[in-house]
Amino acid sequence: MFALPDLPYEYDALEPTMSSRTLHFHHDKHHATYVKTLNELLSAKGKPADSLEAVIRQAAAAGEADKKLFNNAAQAWNHGFFWPSMAPGGKKPGGDLEAAIASSFGGVEKLREAFVKQGAEHFGSGWVWLVADKAGALSVRASHDAHDMVNVPGVTPVLVCDLWEHAYYLDYQNDRKGFLEAWFDSLANWDFAASQLAARGQGRAWRYPAQLADAKAA
Repeated sequence: MFALPDLPYEYDALEPTMSSRTLHFHHDKHHATYVKTLNELLSAKGKPADSLEAVIRQAAAAGEADKKLFNNAAQAWNHGFFWPSMAPGGKKPGGDLEAAIASSFGGVEKLREAFVKQGAEHFGSGWVWLVADKAGALSVRASHDAHDMVNVPGVTPVLVCDLWEHAYYLDYQNDRKGFLEAWFDSLANWDFAASQLAARGQGRAWRYPAQLADAKAA
């Protein structure tokens, strides 16, 4: 069984940009439900999985036959990656990451513009990602619904922001653009992004926590 990972900070650590109330609903209910449903579906199949990444790839390859499994597995993964994509303090990128941003976008402000625009104009639910290719070039991508970057060849996710309404509606109502601007300015975890950039193509990028050996421990 896969576990619901703990948040890497206290529930009120991201205020005022993201409220404790939002984090409780988002982590304890939405993410928890994806993990619970994922484990139920895997239990019904009776097949242990090596990793959540493997579950996602296998379910995606099966298409409509495993669509429910894909949706819940991918959403569990996306949320697991979303939590460390945030940190309190509003630090700025530096070092190799800052250089990659300058090379790919022309600077942090241009990245901010592209990231906010892509997320704000995305139709419906989904995710907005900062990703790196094997050479270290950065780009902004959006994905619909549960779709992630696990099945996208040649890219390593660097950061992600959740575009589903439950991520921001309690705090921002329908102002997704305002949420994205505040998120980018105050919560984007550039230390995590730098570690992802450095780990690309080396098998050391972030992975969802492995299954618990003892189902009773979940």
